[in-house]
Amino acid sequence: MSKLFESQHIEWKETWRDDYLKWICGFANAQGGVLEIGKDDQGKPVGINNARKLLEDLPNKIRDLLGIIVEVNLLTVKGKELLEIHVSAYPNPISYRGHYYQRSGSTLQELKGASLDRFLLRSQGRTWDSVPVPGVENSHLSITAINQFRKLAATSGRLDDSDLSISEAELFEKLMLTEGHYLRRSAILLFHDTPERFITGAFVKIGFFRSESEIVYHDEIHGDLFTQSSRTIDLLQTKYMNAAITYKDIQRIERYPVPRVALREAVLNALVHRDYAVSAPIQIRVYEDRLKIWNPIVLPEGWSLEKLLGEHSSHPYNPGVANCFFKAGEIESWGRGIQRIFQACRESSTPEPIIRLSGNDLWLEFPFKQNVLNNIQEIQEKSAEANSNKLDKKLGNELGNELGNELGNRLGNKLGNTHTRIITEMKKNPQISAKQLANILRISTTAVEKHIKQLRESDKIQRMDGTRGHWKVFNLNNIQETQEKSAETHSKKLDEKLGNRLGNELGNELGNTKIRIMTEMKKNPQISAKQLANILKISTTAVEKHIKQLREVDKVQRMNGTRGHWKVLDV
Repeated sequence: MSKLFESQHIEWKETWRDDYLKWICGFANAQGGVLEIGKDDQGKPVGINNARKLLEDLPNKIRDLLGIIVEVNLLTVKGKELLEIHVSAYPNPISYRGHYYQRSGSTLQELKGASLDRFLLRSQGRTWDSVPVPGVENSHLSITAINQFRKLAATSGRLDDSDLSISEAELFEKLMLTEGHYLRRSAILLFHDTPERFITGAFVKIGFFRSESEIVYHDEIHGDLFTQSSRTIDLLQTKYMNAAITYKDIQRIERYPVPRVALREAVLNALVHRDYAVSAPIQIRVYEDRLKIWNPIVLPEGWSLEKLLGEHSSHPYNPGVANCFFKAGEIESWGRGIQRIFQACRESSTPEPIIRLSGNDLWLEFPFKQNVLNNIQEIQEKSAEANSNKLDKKLGNELGNELGNELGNRLGNKLGNTHTRIITEMKKNPQISAKQLANILRISTTAVEKHIKQLRESDKIQRMDGTRGHWKVFNLNNIQETQEKSAETHSKKLDEKLGNRLGNELGNELGNTKIRIMTEMKKNPQISAKQLANILKISTTAVEKHIKQLREVDKVQRMNGTRGHWKVLDV
């Protein structure tokens, strides 16, 4: 008799309904099982009234609707008649009215989408990457990617020289990337410039996050899988992570929060072993204190997370892809990828990664070591301080002199022009008042009186007959010449005075603005001029001028054009 609990092999039902054909279909698509009719949810016999009729009808109904043969037995328990339907596991997929079901634990699940694809392929003894892709020819693949593979394979020594000198068609056949006249999915992933044209989500997304909900900037890495792996690793280390720096004698040693060996192994594992039937790309999230990698996976049947983390043999989900990465010397074929990640972290004295598995979602998280973070922060602060001091001094001299010259010329010329206009108006109207001059020149009466005082002190004009008299103007040409000389002298004095003062005040202020710009660029290499303007509370035009000056003195550099990112250079 059955034990009093349901399991992946046992299901109880009080009465028969044709809808229970789904459960029989689910058992057939899993490991087989028994459907017991005439028991309640606690497994207690309640009996059925039409047991003998069902005994005759069910075998034929199951055969006609599911196409399988089952064993139906009539039992009597405590005076109650029950039916047991024994279902065997079938190697080929079984459907009920066009739908596929599978028993998982004590539940029934309808297979759809990627789950259905995996089930159908597995039942046919195929892998996802072995499926042929019509419409793609050898000429559509990247010669650059193919030649790169040949170089890697030659370096690794895992392909003979004779194998490396054959044609592309022969090479693909030797690597089992073809089926008849078709290329397989594995060939598209490995050697096509844009594999996502045929395989949705076949790329990598990287983002830098301030928190779980606040993303600062991000990148997408496309191309063949060999290109994706190398670019992803390089971009993570050059843009998304800062290195702690130490010195051994005169040798500079850079230490990243995640050891390169561990990072490389994690990225390769994600690219090679992910479930490409899921249309979402690999996602890598970088925070101030950790790095997380997500990819969809399918564990071999019967495996658990504990089995994955422990010692195990190699069971690649995409054997065609894995074989080419092995031939290229990029991975091993002993099922040691996870162990190598942990070993690399232990050898570098960094925290071991945290692995979480939820359904088919695998999260690999690398926590950053606190002393490495402290070292990076200290380096950034010292670099910012050094940048500030150097920029203050340089900008103080350069900007102070430039601004002093410009303002001196402008102010000197402006003062000379104002004096000339006053004299001209006095020539026209010798009895003109200071108030009338102020209205004409559109300046204050106080300013006019100051200009008149300067003109009287330099013997350019004279007041005749007191306050009720008139103005006498001396030779205007001499005055203009004198004013020009005065303006030039005034300009030179202002140059010297303003050069020193502005060098200290404006130079420091503008230098600090540039330091703030460089600091924000370090935080967010993809930051725009508009975003900087909002942060610094200045105009976008002013920000663009500062950036231009920083680029001219090689303090910042624009990488990869307008859609690229900022690289802040050491001063």
